[in-house]
Amino acid sequence: MSDKIPLAGVIGTPIAHSKSPQLHRHWLRTLGLKGDYIPMDVAARDLEDVLRTLPKAGFVGVNITIPHKEAALELADLVTDRATLIGAANTLIFRRDGQIHADNTDGYGFIENLKAGAPHWDPGAGPATVMGAGGAARAVLASLLDAGVPEILLTNRTRVRAEKLADDFGKKVSVVDWVQAGNVLEDSALVVNTTSLGMIGKPAMRVPLDGLRAGTLVTDLVYAPLKTDLLAAAEAAGCVTVDGLGMLLHQAVPAFERWFGHRPVVDSATRAAALR
Repeated sequence: MSDKIPLAGVIGTPIAHSKSPQLHRHWLRTLGLKGDYIPMDVAARDLEDVLRTLPKAGFVGVNITIPHKEAALELADLVTDRATLIGAANTLIFRRDGQIHADNTDGYGFIENLKAGAPHWDPGAGPATVMGAGGAARAVLASLLDAGVPEILLTNRTRVRAEKLADDFGKKVSVVDWVQAGNVLEDSALVVNTTSLGMIGKPAMRVPLDGLRAGTLVTDLVYAPLKTDLLAAAEAAGCVTVDGLGMLLHQAVPAFERWFGHRPVVDSATRAAALR
């Protein structure tokens, strides 16, 4: 039995804004576990060297964030099916045999956040509109199709990116022009924003939202601010709304369990710790 204190962390650039350290440290503290979770700003050229060195320093794994998710997948020795489907890794486990195991828990976190925030959500209730075609959209599409959503309307400011994503995921995903995005909201049972539009410091979302109807489930992956303009408009229209912070919290659960051997709970104290 090793007497080393297990270490984990998050790698990206920039990384100072990450809420993950306070989240994982909260769980370590409340569960009474030894360990720490460290933010690391790593340049792309240094990523492989850092990943091969960290296990020697007592690291049991790391989270990977922008812009390294795709590169981390390529560097891994073992890759889960869901990470392969999404085309990116957000969680790495350093195995005792020296191999790097890559996973992606973003889709899991997204679905668990919906279940927690909207317990009566029925995936089969109707089409979902997904805005954006980046890495987060890939995770959302994979998880929605797996959950049984019958049809996904995908829209992105650059249509060609949406078309490529739709091709990767098959017939249940169709592309809607960005300028037409507001016109499909009325027929959607679920609306998801995976873009950075509406985030503090980013451009506002200009999609017309008057098509939102009462009862539609609307969620935004942006969590700064917690209540985006999209969620505020949805709330005013009588929609069920789920903010984006829960996805960050829930995607961290399986990673923490793999690294530290205990499964944490996402509760009000967890949210408070992440928001501190």
